[in-house]
Amino acid sequence: MKKGLILGLGLSAVSMTAAVSDVGMPKQANTFNWFESIPLPTKMNFCGEAVPLHIWDVRERLDREMVININLHGTTELILKRTTRVFSIIEPILKQYGVPDDFKYLAVIESGLINATSSAGAKGVWQFMPSTAREYGMEVTDTVDERYDIEKSTINACKYLLKAKEKFGNWTLAAASYNRGVSGVSRSLDQQFVGDYYDLLLTEETSRYVFRILALKEIMERPQYYGYIVPESEKYPIIKTRKVEVTENIADLAKFAKDQGSNYKIMKQYNQWMRDTKLVVQPGKTYVVEFPLSDF
Repeated sequence: MKKGLILGLGLSAVSMTAAVSDVGMPKQANTFNWFESIPLPTKMNFCGEAVPLHIWDVRERLDREMVININLHGTTELILKRTTRVFSIIEPILKQYGVPDDFKYLAVIESGLINATSSAGAKGVWQFMPSTAREYGMEVTDTVDERYDIEKSTINACKYLLKAKEKFGNWTLAAASYNRGVSGVSRSLDQQFVGDYYDLLLTEETSRYVFRILALKEIMERPQYYGYIVPESEKYPIIKTRKVEVTENIADLAKFAKDQGSNYKIMKQYNQWMRDTKLVVQPGKTYVVEFPLSDF
């Protein structure tokens, strides 16, 4: 399960104060220029596990991800706008399974909180590969791909992370294994005679992985400090839905949507796990199809 962040946008060299003066910069926000270096936090943690910022390479690896992500202006703004809707689904599931809330930022760096598709074939908010998805009981067929079901994929991401935490004894290595795999991380630990993520020499992607999570956590928990002013009114709202249980094949999903008082486009938007114009129901299985209660 590998992926990463998307390309960002540049911005002209104007002062942050000037850029946001028309909307009113909150007092707690900084007044750094866009190209002025912003100091790193003096302390950070992931899931309550301290980040050893006194180690020079740890600071510089974090600095790299902070600089990159602070300046991914369009991408970061869109992620912030998606948080209300997507985190409202992810956060309760993490809590239910006893997985620290910080792991919602792992979903951020994997997909930007959308049902993304990677060049390697990973899909969904949590970027499961087909084999891993099937291993955790998700259906992946031509007509149904439950990697696109955010509730089911979050539940199975929790199951993966809990197993990894049991294996490694800490959440930081569990997070790294989401990218590298449990066996990959275990092999590196054994070969290098260390027991800590920050002591490992890894491939570039895995070496940067936890630092990307840390950077997004820091920026998203203090967006105004880093120049992102996204009022609650501009965030994408939670949309209430009604649920329809389906236990039989549906030959024509467009007709089914019309019969439900909706249309094909809306139904597919709210049920992205549907991957065809028909639905083939596996024996003994019940699918839940959602329709919005109101239009936005």
